[in-house]
Amino acid sequence: MSQSPIQNPTSDPNAQSVQETSESKYGERQIAEGTLITFPNPRVGRRYDIHITLPEFTCKCPFSGYPDFATIHLTYVPDQRVVELKALKLYINSYRDRYISHEESVNQILDDIVAACDPLEITVKGDFLPRGNVHTVIEVHHQK
Repeated sequence: MSQSPIQNPTSDPNAQSVQETSESKYGERQIAEGTLITFPNPRVGRRYDIHITLPEFTCKCPFSGYPDFATIHLTYVPDQRVVELKALKLYINSYRDRYISHEESVNQILDDIVAACDPLEITVKGDFLPRGNVHTVIEVHHQK
């Protein structure tokens, strides 16, 4: 059985490296154009919790530029509006190239979700992976 050799992508004269392309990919465009979208709460008047876990949060340290990784946990009680999940995913992904501290990122996420859907209450927790032997967990709350 013969196997075809693995081709080096740089040997293809039509191949372009990521650095050579100036056009952004469709996912990058969606992230850049994304905003938090909401829809009407289907059970206004019923108090219930929505728990969302976003395990792939990234941002950049504003001092060193090193990447920071976290799991973001959202728990909120909706009032009139609910956050649409794909829009939330794109919003969270927009942090990946931002130079922002752990504290500011978690507080900004809370502020933006409150502005978008005005929940009865919300908790946002950022559980950041250890860097330099330091494990940071930031938790913020808002209640009407």
